[in-house]
Amino acid sequence: MIYTKVYGGDALTLRLLCSWGQALEESHQAYDPMFLFANPSPMILVAGDLILDHYLWGQCNRISPEAPVQVLDVQRESYSLGGAGNVANNLLALGARVDVVSVIGPDPAGHQLRQMLGQAGAGTSGLIEQVDRQTSRKSRLIASSQQVLRYDRESKEDIAPSSAASLISYLQQHLHLYDLILLSDYGKGVLTTQVCQAIITQAHIQHKRVLADPKGQDYTKYSGAFLITPNRKEASSATGEPISDEASLVTAGNWLRDHLQLQYSVITLSEAGMAYFGPDEFQKIPTKARDVFDVTGAGDTVLAALGFALANELNMAAACHFANYAAAVVVGKVGSATANREEIEDYIAVEGKTSDSQDYIKTPEQITQIAQHLRLRNKKIVFTNGCFDVLHFGHVKYLEKAKDLGDVLIVGINADISVRQLKGPNRPINTEQHRAYLLAALGVVDYVVIFDQETPYGLIKSIQPDVLVKGGDYQDKEIVGSDLVPEVRLIDFVEGHSSTNLIHRMGQP
Repeated sequence: MIYTKVYGGDALTLRLLCSWGQALEESHQAYDPMFLFANPSPMILVAGDLILDHYLWGQCNRISPEAPVQVLDVQRESYSLGGAGNVANNLLALGARVDVVSVIGPDPAGHQLRQMLGQAGAGTSGLIEQVDRQTSRKSRLIASSQQVLRYDRESKEDIAPSSAASLISYLQQHLHLYDLILLSDYGKGVLTTQVCQAIITQAHIQHKRVLADPKGQDYTKYSGAFLITPNRKEASSATGEPISDEASLVTAGNWLRDHLQLQYSVITLSEAGMAYFGPDEFQKIPTKARDVFDVTGAGDTVLAALGFALANELNMAAACHFANYAAAVVVGKVGSATANREEIEDYIAVEGKTSDSQDYIKTPEQITQIAQHLRLRNKKIVFTNGCFDVLHFGHVKYLEKAKDLGDVLIVGINADISVRQLKGPNRPINTEQHRAYLLAALGVVDYVVIFDQETPYGLIKSIQPDVLVKGGDYQDKEIVGSDLVPEVRLIDFVEGHSSTNLIHRMGQP
């Protein structure tokens, strides 16, 4: 049996599919687009190959008289963290605390990497210098935003046994400090089989999860990790299974998981998103990218975002969706870029809307959590409430004006039992679920919550909105919850439009 979840905004639609893709069953699971993290500053260890990315930026306006090649007139020079350094940088952007373990050379590139990591906020006490080693430095010549040449200076052979022993010793002494370990393998010789297996073995002893972004064709050195994240080409090479369709994708993903004794395998699929494979579970997640300018470092972002999400105890589905959105933000930038949580959440707000209005109907408990997170992001919350029995033009105009007062509009609606108490035994005309669904379908309404108390006082207290909105007929009347909010606004209804009038007109012959 294969399980496929299709994501849309803040909901996961779970489809139980047999191996040939026939839908057997469908259900919904609540899924918050704002990814409420229980541990927003996890302590994560990144081990792997550090690379100094070097850029020479300029213009090519002439041909060299010495040879038939363009002449680059260099206008500026820049450096950035590459390889495992870019993974660390992505984690720092997300809010994690990070230590880096690697082996570098006693050269200017190594010293610069150490300094840059420290300035970024990463711990560097795990960096080991090997006398005869050259730190990886990749220099790129960029002419009018187009890369015309790259040249590398680096050591690619395995680190010396003494360096491996020092690295393993450091890990054994400090591994207990970390919530999670990431292995960023760029094939430069730091993550040898001995080092990888020492990390994974020690992590198992201390009940820590290890995530690896692999390199090469032989993945046995990652055996026993929690998961690995090869791309399609790498997974095909490692498994000997050309990935050309869903069947071959499933074969390769399951082979990696089973052969390497992983909890999960994740295969990134470039413009097609990513897929993950767990116990009797396969989920393919479509790409979230709107614009793709540069895929440099996208794999680093995926690894970092997965690690950050899992360190916050998100499940695999949520972690993969978060990583997919993080990658979408990064590929919309130029160079090895990062994505912070606010950028990811803003991207979701634009791109993550689902067509299923049910996804925006929340329980009081859910809306309380969402409101807390919105306040942390300095979003202005507007709240209004009512029966909204028969939705009409006047309601829509009222809600449009309410939404203009802030960033997020939350609408509380009276449960059926409450409407009967207010309007009489023949009301409501529409059930609470139908009324909530219609409101949630409106573009100006962000969330709908049903309350069954006599008044929304408790709901207002838990949401703590910035603005409380009521109709103009409440002028000079006591407004429930006005003592809980900094601002109360009254909006006049469109004259002649009300549910009661509409119901009366419909009852006429």
